[in-house]
Amino acid sequence: MNNQSTSAAPRLQRLDGSPVRVLVVDDEANLTELLGMALRYEGWEVRAAGTGMEAVRAAREFDPDAVVLDMMLPDFDGMEVLRRMRADNPNVPVLFLTAKDAVEDRVSGLTAGGDDYVTKPFSLEEVVARVRALMRRTTVAVNASDSVLVVGDLTLDEDSHEVMRGGEEIHLTATEFELLRYLMRNPRRVLSKAQILDRVWNYDFGGQANVVELYISYLRKKIDAGRDPMIHTMRGAGYVLKPAV
Repeated sequence: MNNQSTSAAPRLQRLDGSPVRVLVVDDEANLTELLGMALRYEGWEVRAAGTGMEAVRAAREFDPDAVVLDMMLPDFDGMEVLRRMRADNPNVPVLFLTAKDAVEDRVSGLTAGGDDYVTKPFSLEEVVARVRALMRRTTVAVNASDSVLVVGDLTLDEDSHEVMRGGEEIHLTATEFELLRYLMRNPRRVLSKAQILDRVWNYDFGGQANVVELYISYLRKKIDAGRDPMIHTMRGAGYVLKPAV
């Protein structure tokens, strides 16, 4: 294995601007350490686990954006770990590590559950590149330098203030734009009216919730009208934006 890094590539971050999180699962401690070093070099947060049980527990606590998962673990195999992880987080992308002689009978299983795989021995550079590609493909992370936010078929350019859905331009007021930007920086996350007021209007919460409802309704008319809805009301909790199914 070589220890070259893909640091020349643009740095990835979560859509809300925080560091990407990667869970590395392998029972070879020296391997998880090497992988951890290579991934941290990208500016990402890394958690390691050596067994299937540890991996499932770590995934719940750590909420990773991607998982590097060895197929062969001391307690149960990678497919079972994947099944349990996906029960909690159905969208987390997974890169399997597999022994070279096991490729033939693993490929069908991998394509059914995992998103990609590399065979041992591998280069650290290759693993980092594959994890990066998975996160870009599933839109859990963007380049730190990117000005374009993407959720499903909805795009928002923070520099030009252009908003498109399904290739069609949508014209928003300045406040509608700020509200949509906040929702798109936190996809699939329920945001309370208090959080929205604080971030978009800079108000302390106090009797102003109706302004949030009003602007959510304006946004829905422009973003969701005649299309599968992306903005959802979670009763008693707030609002969430997610790709249309």
